[in-house]
Amino acid sequence: MQIAMLGPFEVRGDDGVLVDVPGARLRGVLVALALDAGQLVPKARLADWVWGEQPPAEAANALQRLASRLRKVIPVEGTPDGYRLVIEPDAVDAVRFERLLGQGRLREALDLWRGSALQDVGLQDSTAFDAAVTRLEGLRLTVAEDWFDAEIARGRGAQLVTELTDLVAAHPVRERLVGALMQALAASGRDSEALLVYQRTRDALVETLGVDPSPELSALHVALLRGESVRRDEPNRETNLRAELTSYIGKAADVAEVRELVATHRLTTLIGPGGAGKTRLSTEAGRTLTDVLPDGVWFVELAPIGTEADVAQTAIATLGLRDGLLGDAQEVDPTERVIAAFRDREALLILDNCEHVIDSAARFAERVLGQCPKLRILATSREPLGITGEALWRVVPLALPTADADAESSPAVQLLRDRASAVRDLGTDAHTLATMARVCRALDGMPLAIELAAARLRTMSLDQLADRLDDVFRLLTGGSRTALPRQRTLRAVIDWSWQLLSDDERMVLRRLSVFAGGASLAAAEQVCGTADALELLTALTEKSLVVADSNKTPRYRMLGMIKEYAAQRLADADEVELTRHAHLTYFTELAATADPHLRRAEQLEWLAVLDADHDNISAAMRGAIAAGEAAAAMRLASVAGWYWWLSGHKAEGNDLIKAAIDTPGEVPDETRAMVYSLFILFLNSGPGDEHLAREWIHEIHRISQRTQLVNPVLQLVEPLERMLQSPGDFLPAWEPLLDSVDPWVRALGQLQLGKMRVILGHGGYEADNYLKAALADFEVIGERFGITFALSELADRIATRGEFAAACAHYDHAIEIIAEISGTDDVVRMRSRQAELYWLLDDPERSAAALAEAQRLAEQVNWPGSLANLALSKATLARWRGDAADVLAQLTTITSLLGEAAEQPNIRTLTHDLLGSIAEDLDEAREHWAAACAAATETGHASGIAGVLVGVAGYALRRERYADAVRLLAASTAVRGLPDRSNPDFARIEQATRSRLGDAEYAEAAAEGAQADWNQLVAVTLAS
Repeated sequence: MQIAMLGPFEVRGDDGVLVDVPGARLRGVLVALALDAGQLVPKARLADWVWGEQPPAEAANALQRLASRLRKVIPVEGTPDGYRLVIEPDAVDAVRFERLLGQGRLREALDLWRGSALQDVGLQDSTAFDAAVTRLEGLRLTVAEDWFDAEIARGRGAQLVTELTDLVAAHPVRERLVGALMQALAASGRDSEALLVYQRTRDALVETLGVDPSPELSALHVALLRGESVRRDEPNRETNLRAELTSYIGKAADVAEVRELVATHRLTTLIGPGGAGKTRLSTEAGRTLTDVLPDGVWFVELAPIGTEADVAQTAIATLGLRDGLLGDAQEVDPTERVIAAFRDREALLILDNCEHVIDSAARFAERVLGQCPKLRILATSREPLGITGEALWRVVPLALPTADADAESSPAVQLLRDRASAVRDLGTDAHTLATMARVCRALDGMPLAIELAAARLRTMSLDQLADRLDDVFRLLTGGSRTALPRQRTLRAVIDWSWQLLSDDERMVLRRLSVFAGGASLAAAEQVCGTADALELLTALTEKSLVVADSNKTPRYRMLGMIKEYAAQRLADADEVELTRHAHLTYFTELAATADPHLRRAEQLEWLAVLDADHDNISAAMRGAIAAGEAAAAMRLASVAGWYWWLSGHKAEGNDLIKAAIDTPGEVPDETRAMVYSLFILFLNSGPGDEHLAREWIHEIHRISQRTQLVNPVLQLVEPLERMLQSPGDFLPAWEPLLDSVDPWVRALGQLQLGKMRVILGHGGYEADNYLKAALADFEVIGERFGITFALSELADRIATRGEFAAACAHYDHAIEIIAEISGTDDVVRMRSRQAELYWLLDDPERSAAALAEAQRLAEQVNWPGSLANLALSKATLARWRGDAADVLAQLTTITSLLGEAAEQPNIRTLTHDLLGSIAEDLDEAREHWAAACAAATETGHASGIAGVLVGVAGYALRRERYADAVRLLAASTAVRGLPDRSNPDFARIEQATRSRLGDAEYAEAAAEGAQADWNQLVAVTLAS
């Protein structure tokens, strides 16, 4: 997480996405905590920040509410004494700014600023907040003045004129800035302008402050008049660095870091893959040192020489252009000649492209540095030189946009636009920016690849370029004619690295291409077929062909272009099928090992294991399906299906399981039964074919008659079969699960027995007790999905009783639990329901907040069931508000999301219920209620029938048939087992009919309705 205060106020999550912090007071609390990140901030100080001298009467409670809201999006810890923001201090740019100041890194500190401090916070009447802004702004100006003075003292005044002019315009009576501008103008030979600046400042001081210029500024003015103040800047010519023809984009921070490394280490090596921009970074960093090192910066290009060539001799050839450096040492050993040249000189030697002469370069660097105490070496290579004291800087690709909306600020996109501008104007519209972002992502942000792509725009449009990136090696050719041959095409760049590898390194690299999303060491060992995988992966990492992610357990991956190249080499070696099968076998075994642990307390640990290899599991599955390997695809589906369900990958899991089932071929009975049962799970939680689900339940039952099924998930199928065979045996169907040896199955049995009682319309608290028992059992096991399931069922049950606040608390607890296993689609459903409950609690602000969070999370999922639940909640809230147009819009969304599944009885029940509620024409309303009753009857679910009966009661009320309306309400209560207080229509109809009929007649009608056949009541009501 990053918090930016030095400019527009921004909070970004670990994924780089902006985090919304609504409300000035909430932002004020966050600012106060962030300025002391990681430290406990007393409550009194926070209250002072937020309310200043006018705190509310219950300031502590109000502060606690703000902290609670903040904790939902920001890691905040609370204690009785205060609150603490749990992030690294450097994650706050204002804190990092002051740390850099303490280290004397003024330019880096100033570069953190993006505008005026703490813009957009909007906190009013806070003395503490205003003081913090004033302090930061004042510190910024002071640091800027110190930096300008230092740069001018180093002879760089002429380069600062533009920046200083803008600052003086903003701060016309800041005398240190004025003095710096006068010196900078004088350094560039613009003495008369410097004198005019002094004149304007003197007038401004008199007019605004009523004072004369300070003695220091006056002395500078006099010195300028005498022509004795500032020397003119003269370029340092002690270098052979060539002037660049193009601008340098996106790596300013890297230049500063490399400059610092060179300043603090005598040997620095820039390492990275070919095309990452190591050479250009070395020269840009060297250029910043040309006027600091009295004996210059010298660039030695090693790429053109052969693998047996002498690095020292190449250095001499380069330095031969300046024989004066060599003195009288022309005839001795080449390395000694270089030593003689630099023995007492303070200089920087850049050794570029060392990888093919790595041993020679290492020996040369060690000898020269050992005898030239003032010399520094900056090397570039695809692997380290491996010398004691060597500092390494990994050159990574340019930063890519996290979203298309961020494309314009992405360094990779900026480079593409800059280089393309030489041949065509790309424009700045959203489509162009999105296409440029797509191109840069396909090229991994590699500078050389982006430059080659820009060159292609001479003969094709941006869209044509983007559409042809499936074969980058054929596309990206024709680089600069003056470049080395290996830098003119993308393939040549990687060919160069391939040629330097051993046979074993080549084998591992090409086989590693089968992985999607990287590989663990264990996976690489098995799939690549070598016990020496660690040594070989380490070598490939050092040679910048493989990236080792710096986690506790490293994972190895390749950049996209290198992976594509390695995949072509795998095909050339005729090892594609061999490696794919090894990959499939490994990840099937991994998923099989993890599967039982996903229903126990250790599920988080094993989910993390599978999440790390999610892409590999999916790729293995798709590979088996594409190859028509039914048994292998079904086996992997049988052991990975529960992971897809549990980890929030329902849509993907649903599609892959479908595809596996559709793959023809022989499959063992238990495997087929397991996959069918998993697919039934997916079908029951989203749109699906109920007829197909019934058929598969029957098929699993048939399989169970001839095969011993051991997976606990399969134990859930027998109750489903019994329910289909004997619709009246809902409870007896699930009771045998209570005797299972598996605690997870027993807990699920408790839950289903509670849920069946709700479906059957049992009143009282028996259903609640079963649900609570299930919750307790799942908590003992530590299985988070079960805990969430039980909590949400309990929340629905108590919401029906009218306990809305308690239901919301249950949902909050469930969301907290399910968030640990990335159940985003489940959170969408629960927040949507909370939005309804908060509305019923007459808390529109929290209702809107819950709905907004559901909407934000819905953008991250593609499971139709969750998205339909969100749309249904929006439709329900719209109906309660009386917004018929929005109801119709949301129903259209539901139909679009669910497709054919929108014709299922439960969906038709809800749809016609809503349409009947908003229909102004009574005949139209009657038709919808008749359709809703028919659909609810098909489902056989008490809650659906009861809800429709309340709707028909509303219809009766509109027809002024008050006694019929009461009878229908009573029938609804009888069907459900209790009145539904979560439906505001129930209370509205109850109140209206009681006022019309009086208590006695109301009670009589209610008693009749409770005993009547609800079908007959509906028929009578809708008959006229």
